[in-house]
Parts: sequence; structure tokens; C-alpha cells
Amino acid sequence: MQSQTAATDTVPRTRRYYRAEVLIVLGLSLGQSAVYAIVNLLEKMTRAPLGSQTTALNPVLNERELFDLLYQLLAIFFALVPVALVLFLLTAPGERAREAFRKIGFTFCRPGVDFGLGFGLALLIGAGTLGVYAGGRALGITTAIVPAALDEYWWTVPVLVLSALRHSVLEEVVVVGYLFNRLAKLGWGTWTIIFTSAVIRGSYHLYQGIGPGIGNFLMGLVFGYAYTRTKRVMPLVIAHAVLDIAGFVGYALFGSAIGIGE
Repeated sequence: MQSQTAATDTVPRTRRYYRAEVLIVLGLSLGQSAVYAIVNLLEKMTRAPLGSQTTALNPVLNERELFDLLYQLLAIFFALVPVALVLFLLTAPGERAREAFRKIGFTFCRPGVDFGLGFGLALLIGAGTLGVYAGGRALGITTAIVPAALDEYWWTVPVLVLSALRHSVLEEVVVVGYLFNRLAKLGWGTWTIIFTSAVIRGSYHLYQGIGPGIGNFLMGLVFGYAYTRTKRVMPLVIAHAVLDIAGFVGYALFGSAIGIGE
């Protein structure tokens, strides 16, 4: 019985298997988010002009402080389950779990490169994001975005930081590290993979309006190219985390004072 199990575990996985695996993973994570975002965009566009509407990120989940905190932490925890799933799937039979982290460069073995490139990408994307947001608002294709809609509690800033880390790890590990690995096994070309990953990234941000969809598509092209050059997802996680922490925490602390999101 043990020999039969071992033989089954070593059977080569076919392209048909990888196609099904990718569809299932996306259906459980960011692909599902993309579908909901597209439907949400259509609903907003048929309700009123996008420019007159507001999208709140990190909203209150319960009016009672303790339960709001619990729901926030649970949402962050369960959002990371797909990350555990793809790392499990990237671990070949007989390999140790850490091999999956190594395959996509989700390690701290090169801190100088990771943080240097990460902060550089954050500056580049951050400047571009502000420009795309301003342009989208001027054209009326982007909703007013409130990056942090939580009430003011002692745990607000820590939860916003955890939320930023949640988004950065989930998106970069799944839509870059995992997806690039699997689409390459399907025989896709490098630029086709980069473009597909960027389209997915842009689509699950469409609930914020057409502008953010375009902006995140462009971000996906830059991040995808950076990944093909370094084979490391960690710089992308760092860059994404820096951007989101700056946006979420910055708005929570100073947004109302300087008019961000109006």
C-alpha cells in the first residue's frame, strides 16, 4: 500500500492538472475578488457617476469595539489561507515546506536587494499611483477613496498595518510568485504571463473605479517584470506593504486634516 501511494505521489503533473489547479486557486482567492469587483463596478456605474461616489477601504465590521477587532483579525487571518494553499501546492512530494518559499524568493536571504528594490519600487509606484488617482478623479472615472474607515481605537493603527501586510503577501505570493510558476509550466511566454498577471491585478481593484484598475494593471506590469529579473517575490511584498501602510496609516492619522480622499 505504501509503495502504491509513493508511486502516485511521483506521477508527473500534466498541463491539464495545472490548468485546473490555477483556476481553483484563483476561484478561491483573487480571481473571485476580480469577479466581485467587476460586478461592483457595473453596479456603481449604473447607479450614479463614478466621480460622485466613495469607496471605503478597511471599513468598520462591527459597531462594538471588541467584536470589530475580532472580525478584523479574523478577516486578515482567513484572507491569508490561500497563501498557505499555494505554498503547499508549490511544495513537491518529498520536499520540505521551506522549498516553496525558496522557489518564489519569499525569503529574507537577500535583505539588501529585497529592501533596496522594495523601497525603490514603492517610490516609483507611489508617485504613479497619486498621478493616476488625480487623473481618474479629474476625468470622473475613479471614486473618492477612503483608505481607512475604521473608528479610532488603540488597535486601529496595528490592525491597519496588519491589513497592509495581508494585502501585500496575498497579492504578491498568489498573483506573482505562484501564478508565474504555474503559467510557466503551462508553456506560456514571459510577457504573456506578465500581462495576464497584470490584468488580474487590475481587475480585482475595479471596485474602486476604472482609474485604479488601470493604475494597478500598470503596477502589475512593473512588478511582473521586476520578478522575472530577480526571481524574488520578497521585494514586491516589501514595496506593496510600504505603499499600503503609508496609505492606510497615513490617512488614519492625517487624512482628514489634509483632505485625502475628498
